[in-house]
Amino acid sequence: MERLNLLKEEIPFEEESLVLSGDVKTGLVIVDVVNGFCTVGAGHLAPSEPNKQISKMVEESVRLARAFSDKEWPIYALLDTHYPNKPEHPYPPHCIIGSGEENFVPALQWLEKDENATIRRKDCIDGFLGSMDEDGSNVFLNWVKTNELKAILVVGICTDICVLDFVCTTLSARNLGLLAPLEDVMVYSHGCATYDLPLLVAQNLKGALAHPQELMHHVGLYMAKGRGAKIVHQVSIR
Repeated sequence: MERLNLLKEEIPFEEESLVLSGDVKTGLVIVDVVNGFCTVGAGHLAPSEPNKQISKMVEESVRLARAFSDKEWPIYALLDTHYPNKPEHPYPPHCIIGSGEENFVPALQWLEKDENATIRRKDCIDGFLGSMDEDGSNVFLNWVKTNELKAILVVGICTDICVLDFVCTTLSARNLGLLAPLEDVMVYSHGCATYDLPLLVAQNLKGALAHPQELMHHVGLYMAKGRGAKIVHQVSIR
């Protein structure tokens, strides 16, 4: 906690409260809230025991998904999904097709049949690139344009990896004018989480890098803020 407080003092950033009422057309983007990253014991990259930050992220993702669905607002859900013969270095095999790891956590499985949800299985870290089709079209880009979105709210895992990569590429595409009328990319801090790999554990794993959860979560949000995202710490819906 002392190190976290020091980090927050050295690289602070402002967070906002967000109230959604439908006045600004907003879509919800859910990044990789799948068993392989969130369900205890579900795979190499899943938590080995209950994790408070991940549980909170899942809880808030479900809450917002329900609220958006009830309002008939658009939802875009990315699901990390890999083929066994296409490794994703430097990570061990994860979310392999048919394993069950690549599917929504149980609390979000209802989204598969929700008319407001567009679901995209991606085979790479960056969900924007993972939304590219063979014909050169981009499912996410088309989703933004079709729904005439002025803003997106991003939740999911991992804050400093898949969430950050998606946010940064989306911001670059917005800056190039590829995502009009999109203006704001918002990241919900309590709706995001990352994994925990303490230094003492990482030292005994060949090729592993230490990844303290709370510190890297803050760094991920800080990097997103620095690229132009808005970080929100509270989301309410009227």
